[in-house]
Order: sequence, then structure tokens, then C-alpha cells
Amino acid sequence: MAAHEETAGGVEPARVRQLWHLLEPLHAVLYYAPEVLEEAAALGYGTGERWASYFPIRAAPLGTVGDERVASAFYSFNPRMVAEHIGPAWRIASPEDVLAARLRGMDRAYRAIFGDRTDSPELAEAAALARRAAEAVNTAGRPLAAANAALDWPEQPHLQMWQAATILREHRGDGHLAALLVAGLDPVESLVSFAAIGAASVERFESRGWSAQEWAAARERLVARGLLHADGTATEAGHHLRRGVEEDTDRLATDPWRALAPQDIDRLTGLLGEFWVAALSSGLLPSETTLGIGKV
Repeated sequence: MAAHEETAGGVEPARVRQLWHLLEPLHAVLYYAPEVLEEAAALGYGTGERWASYFPIRAAPLGTVGDERVASAFYSFNPRMVAEHIGPAWRIASPEDVLAARLRGMDRAYRAIFGDRTDSPELAEAAALARRAAEAVNTAGRPLAAANAALDWPEQPHLQMWQAATILREHRGDGHLAALLVAGLDPVESLVSFAAIGAASVERFESRGWSAQEWAAARERLVARGLLHADGTATEAGHHLRRGVEEDTDRLATDPWRALAPQDIDRLTGLLGEFWVAALSSGLLPSETTLGIGKV
């Protein structure tokens, strides 16, 4: 895309993807930080494995909803797995209590990760820029983005940074699900096809709760469509389809960034660097994820 197109109100897809790469770790520490897990445990959630707290923590902005709505919004998880964790979730604690706990946990987690830089003017400036983008999201047809965007903004800049990263992340995620639907990939097929291009190992994707039989059936459907070879690797058509999904996802994630001038986006990108490094260097985030960053 030409530079004049960006200045005229468009944002290059490569820049949109770069901003996602920078913001994703700032959001994702929510699910791994011991401080957040301690807050979840204090409410009564199990923390022996991550999913008991993950589902209520991520779903809390939706309110007291059942497992069918959560499975629909989360998409790639086996609905049986969602039901296992969401079924008892709101009997343990209310969504309002979970929201308060996750914010307390992120306050502590950011202070542990960023140290004195938590209260720096640079993080406050980055938060203000990210918030402008987050407040510009169009939430139509995007349930998780809408639910997070409806929450009150915290007063402290570092927590505004986390909330903005979360809104933008869920906005992108909602758009990604739309792209998968257009590509004709059901929840398990979306994982099988992503593993087929090497986005992550099959074992990593097994964390989404699908049985070996369900995985094999999805693989057979994709082989029949010409998207996979018999050994489970992607054909040329399979790679093309997944590239299209990622391109559509980037395109659907563009709108919020039009709220910032190109120089503001450049400034935000520069400001986020040290905090991105700190989040990745914390050792909290897994070395292999199901996001497929860099695998298109």
C-alpha cells in the first residue's frame, strides 16, 4: 500500500499486524501472571491448571452468561470444555467480582514486570494513544470487544494501557472469527488447518479440548476439500486459505487505528517496545502459542 494511502486515512496491514504483535503480550500476561492467579484463587477458582481461571476471567465482561454463549464467543474451544468450566464459574464468584479481581491482579502484575517504569510518563503516553484507538472500535457484531469496551476505564494509566490492549485484542479476535466463518472453517477445522501450516504443534492445539476422533474427522474434511495432504500438512490451497484468513483479520482490525495520525502510530510503536520486551522477558508467557504470530 502506498504511503499516501496511509496518510489519507488507511493503515497498512503490516502496521496493523505489528501493533497486534506489540500489544498481545501486554494483554496475555493476564492469563499467566501469578498475581492474577492469586486473585482468582482468593475468589475460589482452582489454579492447578490454567483453564479453571482462564474461562471466568476472560468471559466476565459478558456478564452472567451460560456456556453456549461463551463457547460461541471463544469459538475454537470444545463446547464440552467450556461447559466444564463456565458451568460452575458464576456460582463461585460473580462476574463483577472477577472483573475487580483481574484488575487488581493486573495492577500487581504490571508493577512486578515493569518495576519503576509502571508509573513512567512513557507508559502513560502509550496508554493515552492506545486508549484513543480502543475508544474508536466499532463493536457491531463483536461480542467480546463490545463487552470489554463497555467497562469503565480505570484511573491509573498502566491499567488503562492494559484495558486498551484488551479491547483491541478482543476486537481483532472477533474479526478473526468472522474471517474463519467466511473461509468455511468450523471451530476444530480452524485449529487443524492452522496446525497444518506450522502455526504451532498439534499438541499445543490439543489444549482446546477436542478429542483425537474429532481432530481426525476435521482433518478428513479438510483433505476432502483439498486443503490438507493425507499426512495433515497444508496443500498450496490450504496455505492460500489461511493467508486469506490472516489478511482478512488484519483488514477487519484496521478501523480503530484510523483514530490515530500516522505519526501517533509511529510514536506508540516506539513507546511500546520496552514494555513488550519486559513482558516477553518476564518468563510468564509460553514459548509456543496457538496465535501463530509470524506464521501466515
